[in-house]
Amino acid sequence: MSDNAPQRPDGLNDTPGMQPRVQVEPTPAHPADATQVNKTTEMPGAGAHAAEHAAGHAAPHTETVSRTVVKTKTKGFPIFLSSLAGLAVGAVLVIALVMTGALNIDRGGSVTAATPDSTTQSIEIDPEDTTLAETVAAKALPSVVSISTEIDSSSSMAGGSSGSSGNIGSGVILDTDGNILTNNHVVEGATSIVVTLDDGSSFEAELVGADSSSDLAVIKLTNADGASLTPIEIGDSDDLSVGEWVMAIGSPFGNEQSVSTGIVSALYRSTALSSTSGTSIYANMIQTDAAINPGNSGGALVNDQGELIGINSVIESYSGSSSGVGFAIPVNYAKNIADQIIAGKTPVHSYLGVTLTSVNAWNARQNNLAVDSGAYVNEVVADGPAAQAGIQQGDIITAVNDEAITSADGLIIAIREHEVGEKVTLTVMRGTEEQQVEVTLGSDEALQAEQQDATEGNGSGGNNMTEEQFLQYLQELMGGGMR
Repeated sequence: MSDNAPQRPDGLNDTPGMQPRVQVEPTPAHPADATQVNKTTEMPGAGAHAAEHAAGHAAPHTETVSRTVVKTKTKGFPIFLSSLAGLAVGAVLVIALVMTGALNIDRGGSVTAATPDSTTQSIEIDPEDTTLAETVAAKALPSVVSISTEIDSSSSMAGGSSGSSGNIGSGVILDTDGNILTNNHVVEGATSIVVTLDDGSSFEAELVGADSSSDLAVIKLTNADGASLTPIEIGDSDDLSVGEWVMAIGSPFGNEQSVSTGIVSALYRSTALSSTSGTSIYANMIQTDAAINPGNSGGALVNDQGELIGINSVIESYSGSSSGVGFAIPVNYAKNIADQIIAGKTPVHSYLGVTLTSVNAWNARQNNLAVDSGAYVNEVVADGPAAQAGIQQGDIITAVNDEAITSADGLIIAIREHEVGEKVTLTVMRGTEEQQVEVTLGSDEALQAEQQDATEGNGSGGNNMTEEQFLQYLQELMGGGMR
């Protein structure tokens, strides 16, 4: 993966030689006589991990900065009159806005926020000295947690080295039972999970379930008093507009309860990224310029009402740190997956029922294909959605609902953008003839069960391949294997 490709801001890794410059404890300490530490920001690499070194005591030094100030004479009286006139016009405008209701000033001095479990939090706000960011942060911060994990480095996931490592990420409180929504890559492979709340208290947590395909997971506090939890208010990610104000909340580089603000830069961004457990498909993501860094993963993206609209998950950067291009999984999708996990179900996704190869200029020429881009259908699953719609082996899918498809990955992502049971129209090249085929998307539940059985059967995590399977995989990866 190139340095500027989208990547997950995985959080901080505690492996030797890869430590943050500023030591972060699970519960930040605030000594009365804090020592000043010289901090140097180091850009993380593609794994989005920051390097940690012991901070030395630098000798104090004095810096003298010279500035040249150019003064000009002004005529004070005309400026005074202009200022006075401006103040008068401004006062009239404010009074008019208040009287018409366009400027809504809360004279009560407090805001009461309802949560999904009918608990409320009363926040005292001074209407004379309040900004939007302060109000939203006061409401949403108690619902966002910091997550630290330990991973057994002797496992294959950690590369086989001895010792232990871990990640720091974020999560969002869903209910007073202690269920917390986060990214799968924050807690994947964790042998222990510790959650730190907004008030600094820490609790152990256990994994309820995960969906690596969507990079979402739910963990649950094991010994927390439900009355001390503040579930976040859920918004509607289908109701977002480009340019809308947003706030990202999480623990960037382990700095707990940090906020950053920005706007919705774009909607419906999609990509697929490889992980230790397969490929995670990120469909219809929210793009934002609010700063998202390693450690923000699993944290909240909220709107100007303090409502959760997304789970911060991916950044696009040359350095691995924030470059103003971050992405969040829409809350409508994330909450649906979380609800299935909490209910003990296997999360399901839309399913077409085909195996695919990407079409490119080289294999199109080699196989005399009518087009040089698209998704070539290698096989059609019997009785699957594609088979029932009449899709055949050898077809090339070039569009979904008139949106161009240029590769197999592109088709997989496009299908994931739709719901189980939804109808989509595929543009198909069959030989030299273009056709429109309507398909009702199915569920991949049976496929997931089959893969799980295979994994348990060989005891290998499902990653062992025979030589023949590996060669077939390479053929498909390079655009070959067409029959």
